[in-house]
Amino acid sequence: MKATEATNRNFGRAARLLGIDATAERQLVTPYREIKVEITLTRDDGTLATYTGFRVQHDNARGPMKGGIRYHPEVDPDEVNALASLMSWKTAVVNLPYGGAKGGINCDPRQLSLGEQQRLTRQFTQRIQDCIGPQMDIPAPDMGTNAQTMAWIVDEYSKFHGWSPGVVTGKPVELGGSLGREAATGRGVLMAAQCLFEDAGSAVANHTFAVQGFGNVGSWAARLIAQAGGKVIAVSDIDSAVQNEHGLDCEALAAWMQQNRTLKGFPGGEQLAPESLLAVECDVLVPAALGGVIDKRVAAELRAKYIIEGANHPSDPDADEVLAKKGVVIVPDIYANAGGVTVSYFEWVQNIQMYHWDEARVNEELHRVMRRAWSDLRTTARTYACDLRTAAFALAIARVMRATGLRGN
Repeated sequence: MKATEATNRNFGRAARLLGIDATAERQLVTPYREIKVEITLTRDDGTLATYTGFRVQHDNARGPMKGGIRYHPEVDPDEVNALASLMSWKTAVVNLPYGGAKGGINCDPRQLSLGEQQRLTRQFTQRIQDCIGPQMDIPAPDMGTNAQTMAWIVDEYSKFHGWSPGVVTGKPVELGGSLGREAATGRGVLMAAQCLFEDAGSAVANHTFAVQGFGNVGSWAARLIAQAGGKVIAVSDIDSAVQNEHGLDCEALAAWMQQNRTLKGFPGGEQLAPESLLAVECDVLVPAALGGVIDKRVAAELRAKYIIEGANHPSDPDADEVLAKKGVVIVPDIYANAGGVTVSYFEWVQNIQMYHWDEARVNEELHRVMRRAWSDLRTTARTYACDLRTAAFALAIARVMRATGLRGN
């Protein structure tokens, strides 16, 4: 199922619950602006290569648009549109004064040198610099990009508009980035788990976890869950996986990954095929890699009791139906992985104020936002007697619709 189709099906279910008419529904799902640009790159060997860059700005009713930039071979208009829409609902669920956007370049950054990546980023920034800005649209890192990428964007954008650290978030701390930002999405996943289990009279420490994806989100989620007492029994990356029923040493695993760029050969567990990770017997599955990995076929094989979505749209609606029949509780992405955009918001606030927070304050404020959002989400689910994903969309849609009406759009 295509990403936009899946997102719109989830949207439609919540819209019907709210009684939204077809005209309002059409207005809310239609992007504000779609940008597609050509980028011609001179490779290190002197040859030319052409790439396509995208930026979709979905909604600005509640404030400037916000969303990551990813470099990946699968970046296409469908994926970027879906992710931009999800950002609108995500920022609304946690009640940040933002709308949604997303961008990317169809490329494989692993095949590009650091110099080529920099030139590609600067050209992309030149093409879109008049459509982004601290009060308009604020990009951030995503798959295939990082703090260095954001530093290049700040520098290039500032050539046109003067020094503007608030044009992106996820920057190096030395250029106005926020302490705590690197771990924020993974920390948000932990907080979502804490809220879920506290409501059930339990705790993270009473459960076993499997984490699919060991990039920024997955590695931090695993490490923080382990620090909270949870037993992480399996993790995977793109080409390998490792399992230990007694619990993995996640700090050692992260160090191994940093040194070797793969989980292969890690001595603290048993190697297994990466595709088998989703079917590992555990209490909690944390999909933290690409979207669309859980379809109805995979859902039928899952043995987890809970899914906490660290990735964007990892489950499609058909899979949700299968999992609901199995009694699996899903904590949806637009709440569970909102820690990153929340701390990005804190970074933006610090840039505007020209005042830096310490990491303890960042984490304390993130804790407050995630718990307040959980309370709102749980109340919505009870009000409409629906699952958490439908409740999250309903909560978000109602907030965006209210802001749209108040602005007279």
